[in-house]
Amino acid sequence: MKIGILAIVGVALLKAAVLSNDARMIIQRSVAANERDWKAAPQYNYQERDRTGKGTKTYQVLMILGSPYNRLVARDGRALPASQQADEQRKLNAEIQRRRSESPAKRAARIQRYRDGRRQEHLMISQLTEAFDFHLTGQRTIGNHEVYVLEATPRAGYRPPNRDSKVLTGMRGELWVDTQTFQWVKVEAEVIHRVSIGGFLAVVEPGTRFEVEYTPVDEGIWLPSHYTMSAHAKVFYLVSHTNQEDETYFGYQKAAPLS
Repeated sequence: MKIGILAIVGVALLKAAVLSNDARMIIQRSVAANERDWKAAPQYNYQERDRTGKGTKTYQVLMILGSPYNRLVARDGRALPASQQADEQRKLNAEIQRRRSESPAKRAARIQRYRDGRRQEHLMISQLTEAFDFHLTGQRTIGNHEVYVLEATPRAGYRPPNRDSKVLTGMRGELWVDTQTFQWVKVEAEVIHRVSIGGFLAVVEPGTRFEVEYTPVDEGIWLPSHYTMSAHAKVFYLVSHTNQEDETYFGYQKAAPLS
């Protein structure tokens, strides 16, 4: 009887070790794929639909001489009236002319601000693999994709590199990874206990969550298709603050060089 129990325990431990090794391999390959996607993103124009309590706005996001420009193209799913389209076109033309005529120093500063913002956003996503321990829980079908499902739990001893990343210490989540390409298909994370940010300045409350979905846009490149975030916080532990974001990205196309 004891031998039988030991055998069962041994098989269970072996299976756990295999799953653990599989999870590490999946994470390593998915991080590499995600890094390639992030580097490729500035090569694409796309459309972005922002949803708020007041409705939606849709922008054409154009890469112009090293940084993006958002051109409003629709409200609440309806194309802008002809007069407003003409106004937006004039704004775009003026911005192109301004960027063409800016000094090398101003152009470098503008592009650097864009790159700094991208790095800050990317740091938060890339820190997911540093802040959590991942456990392979199985496979699932999402749309046309077979995915690995990995459960993420806070990693003991994780030290956030900046204030924004500190919120990850109080979160748990799931990472869904395409079984063929190892690209991220979906990331979900939710705050499960209070996290203080900036000393006594603010507290992020349980229930804060974000979700990012990705889609293939080119050969070997996947980029975001949907992002939602619902944040609940208290400023100075007294004033409650709620922030929600809902953004959809579509119509990716390689950006042509501006002549």
